[in-house]
Amino acid sequence: MSTRRELPDSPFLAAASGRKPSRVPVWFMRQAGRSLPEYRELRAKNTMMQACFDAELITEITLQPVRRHGVDAAILFSDIVVPLRAAGIELDIVPDVGPVIDHPVRTLADVQAIRPLEQQQVAPVADAVTRLVSELGEVPLIGFAGAPFTLASYLVEGGPSRHHERTKAMMLGEPATWHALMTALTDVTIAFLQTQISAGVDAIQVFDSWAGTLSLADYRTYVLPHSTRVFSSLAAAGVPMTHFGVGTAELLGAMAEAVSVHGAPAVVGVDWRTALADAATRVPPGTALQGNLDPVVLLTDWAVAERAVRAVVEDGRRAVDHGAGGHVFNLGHGVLPSTEPELITDVVALVHSL
Repeated sequence: MSTRRELPDSPFLAAASGRKPSRVPVWFMRQAGRSLPEYRELRAKNTMMQACFDAELITEITLQPVRRHGVDAAILFSDIVVPLRAAGIELDIVPDVGPVIDHPVRTLADVQAIRPLEQQQVAPVADAVTRLVSELGEVPLIGFAGAPFTLASYLVEGGPSRHHERTKAMMLGEPATWHALMTALTDVTIAFLQTQISAGVDAIQVFDSWAGTLSLADYRTYVLPHSTRVFSSLAAAGVPMTHFGVGTAELLGAMAEAVSVHGAPAVVGVDWRTALADAATRVPPGTALQGNLDPVVLLTDWAVAERAVRAVVEDGRRAVDHGAGGHVFNLGHGVLPSTEPELITDVVALVHSL
């Protein structure tokens, strides 16, 4: 592990670590990306996968929203399938579709063919992190990875899925194959995050985007042990760790259990369906919460957005009163591509003023 840089004045790191921040910190999932004209200009010359393996492009794209919006944290520009591609799985990110897998994983033999992720396979990512830590100054950098369940869903389905039929069928009907797959993907996720931590990221976030398709009982049986191992393996670094999913109201307590290991600062992301004050009663006391403005609000006008932003900040204060360790303002999912960048900048300024 690298020597951690000290950022005592960072509102994001304060809130995420259970300390009182100087202001409500704000950053946005997918803040770097298609909502920004400067991003679209760069991407016109490169595919998504090319950009994700080019240290110079990763660095520039990660910095763009920090320069434009003045957010309190940068999140590494990457994609959750990057470590899978790096480990040799043939896939591509198809525009307007998402990750598409050439040879879906359907059998134990398919699982056994998954190779471990070696650090040199993601060297451009580590290089970009080193550059970013140097260039960001006092702004912390969040590293991230996809959670084993969400990665498994893409691999088994062969791409995005609405109902995750094949994934659940393997999980419920072939538990030995399922746990072998989850074990392999947990190893890949840990290796990818350890690479980022060693290069100097100040915090990490694990995206379990599709976990909300599961019941609490199935989540505890088939997913929680593997997600817990991800966070347990990284806790010694001492960086704040965030666990996020969509539609996970019933899972928030279990997701908090996974990340609340060995005393590392724990944050749970909350989508727009669950009030932050309610979420605070579902997670262990002292867990920080992140969220949870509906991204669609940013497609309306300023009057609507201002009301909604103020409501989320108030809800965050109530959550802290209910025992949450802190509140990091964010969306309940990612910035939508058609969002006007100027509105995002205005939301950041409003949150800071509150």
